[in-house]
Amino acid sequence: MSISKEEVMKVANLARLELSPDEVESMTDQLATILGYVDKLDGIDCRDIAPTTHVLAIENAFRDDVVQPSLSQAEALANGPLHNGEAFVVPRVI
Repeated sequence: MSISKEEVMKVANLARLELSPDEVESMTDQLATILGYVDKLDGIDCRDIAPTTHVLAIENAFRDDVVQPSLSQAEALANGPLHNGEAFVVPRVI
């Protein structure tokens, strides 16, 4: 499959890209190569292949949630540079 320079310039215009004549030439060649590869892939019979999200079978290694004791409020606040006894004090950001 091929693509013309006019099509490349039209798409570049839609994408608000300014391409020099050399870039248009280069982009035309590169897009023609990509479209040729996609055209080749289009000819492959994939009817018996199940859709996948990964090439390899992946299983998540999640662990069960277990309730464990955590820091008390005083212990957590002790780790911060500034607090008011209930929460960390940070500079106001607007």
